[in-house]
Amino acid sequence: MQIRMNTAIMTARLAEPFGSFLDILMEWSQIKGDDLALVDERREVHWAELAELVERLAARLVETGLQRGQSVAILGTSSVEYALVFLAAVRAGGVAAPLTTSASPEQLAGMAKDSGAIHLFIDAAKAAELGPDFMADLIRVPLESIDQWMAPTGTCAPAFTPDPKDPFNIIYSSGTTGIPKGIVHSHQMRWRQFATTALSFLEAGIAVRSLASTPLYSNTTMVAFLPVLLAGGCVRVMGKFDCAKWLAHAQTDRTTITMLVPVQYQRLMDFADFDSFDLSALQLKYCTSAPFPAELKREVLRRMPGALIEIYSMTEGGVVCLLACHEFPDKLHTVGRPAPGSELKVLDDEDREVPPGTPGNLIGRSLTMMSGYKNRPDKTHEAQWIDPATGEAWMRMGDIGRVDADGFVELVGRAKDMIISGGFNIYPSDLEAELLKEAGVIEAAVVGVPSRNWGESPVGFVVLNNGTGDCAAIMAAVNARLGKTQRLAALYAIAEMPRSHIGKLLKSELREEAERLGGVE
Repeated sequence: MQIRMNTAIMTARLAEPFGSFLDILMEWSQIKGDDLALVDERREVHWAELAELVERLAARLVETGLQRGQSVAILGTSSVEYALVFLAAVRAGGVAAPLTTSASPEQLAGMAKDSGAIHLFIDAAKAAELGPDFMADLIRVPLESIDQWMAPTGTCAPAFTPDPKDPFNIIYSSGTTGIPKGIVHSHQMRWRQFATTALSFLEAGIAVRSLASTPLYSNTTMVAFLPVLLAGGCVRVMGKFDCAKWLAHAQTDRTTITMLVPVQYQRLMDFADFDSFDLSALQLKYCTSAPFPAELKREVLRRMPGALIEIYSMTEGGVVCLLACHEFPDKLHTVGRPAPGSELKVLDDEDREVPPGTPGNLIGRSLTMMSGYKNRPDKTHEAQWIDPATGEAWMRMGDIGRVDADGFVELVGRAKDMIISGGFNIYPSDLEAELLKEAGVIEAAVVGVPSRNWGESPVGFVVLNNGTGDCAAIMAAVNARLGKTQRLAALYAIAEMPRSHIGKLLKSELREEAERLGGVE
C-alpha cells in the first residue's frame, strides 16, 4: 500500500511542467531502496546506493573545481561507472559531456576544449589507446576507480536547484571531418522530453526494466536511460552490442523496455538461435537514428512481442514524429505523424511551402529543441529556418520527405544525398527500393558521383545473399524499370555497408569507394 501511495506521489511530480531530474532520483532512492537501479556485466547498484554514490561523486567534482554550468567530459565504453558520472555531473550543477569513442585524438581534444571541461573521466581501454599525455592538463580520473576518487561516505554535494535554461548535457554530433558540433540540451528540454515518457510508463503500469545496448554518448540511448530512472526503474547497460548476450539479458532480466537501432534489429532477426529465447516480458520497443525498412518492421512485429514505436527526429530537436508500428501496419513505409506539441512544414529550395504529397525539405519545431550548438552561433543559425511571419525558429531536418493524405511522413532521402543529374532530381531511396526487389539483394544504397556529362550520376552498392550474384544482370533489370534520368551508371557488390556506431549508413564512404573504383563519365 505504501509503495502504491509513493508511486502516486511520484506520478504527480512527473506531471509537473518542470522539475529537477536528480531530486526525482533521490526521492526514488528512498522509495525503492534495495531494488536494482543500474546493472552491467561487472556491477549492480541498488537505488539506495545510487543516491549515495551520485552525491559523493558530485561533492568531489565541486571540491575539485567544477562550476555551475561547466562540463564534465566522459570517454569510454558504457558501464555503470559511466552512468554514475553522467548523473553526478548533473547533480553537481554541471553538464554531462559524453565524448564519442570513435573520434580521432584530435577530435576528442577539440571536443573537450570546446566543452570547457576541467575533468575527464576515461576508461582503461581508451587511456591505454591514447596514452598518458592525452589531455594531461585536465583532471583525469579512471572510470574504473571512481569509488576511490569520490568524496567519503556520507558526504553530500552542495544544493543545486536547476533553472529551466541551465544546460543539462552536451551531445557531440558524429561528423566525419573536423571537430563535431556540441548540441546543448537544457534542463527544461530534457524534462519535457523524458518526464513525459516516464509518466507514460507509470500510468501504463509497466514494470520498468530497460536494456540499453547503444553507447551512452549517443542521444539515441537516452530513451532507454533517463526516463527509465525517472520512473524508478532499472537500466542494464551493455558495453558492446552482441546478439547472444542481448537475448540472454532480455530473457533473464525479464526486460520490458528497449531501444534498438535498425541494424541491431536486423542482426537479431538474422541470429540463428533468436526464436529459442523467451522475450515474453517485452512490452515496448523503440527504434530511431537510421532508416527502418518496412519489411524489417514487419518481421520485428511478427517475431518480437510488445509495441514497436519508431521515433523520427534529430538530436538538435525539430519535429518529433512517432509511428506506432503495431497500430498502423499499412503505414510502415512512413515514420509516422508529428507527436503532440510538434509541427512540420515541407518547403521547396526557395523556402516556399509545397502542396500536400509533394517532396520537399522538411522543417520542424517542438517543445524539445536544443539550446544551440556550443560556441557556434553561426552553425546554430544555419541549422534554423526563421518564419518570416512570426520570427519563430524551426529546425531544418536535413531530410527530403512528403506528407500523405493521412498526415503520415514518408522520407525520400537526405537533402545532402539527393542526386542532381542533368538538371533532374533523383531520390536515392527510389532506386534503393528497386534494387531490393531483386532476388539475392539483402541491402542496397545509392550515392551520387561526379560526372563530366551529367554533373552527377547514381552509383549503387549492394550486399548479396551468400556474397554471390551478377551485378550486371541486377543493374540491367533495375534500369529497365527506371526512368531514363534515374538509371544507375554502375553497381558494385560489397561485403557489408559502412555504418557508424549507432548503425547510420555512411554514404560519404560509399562515395569515396565509388570514385576509387573509377567513378563515371
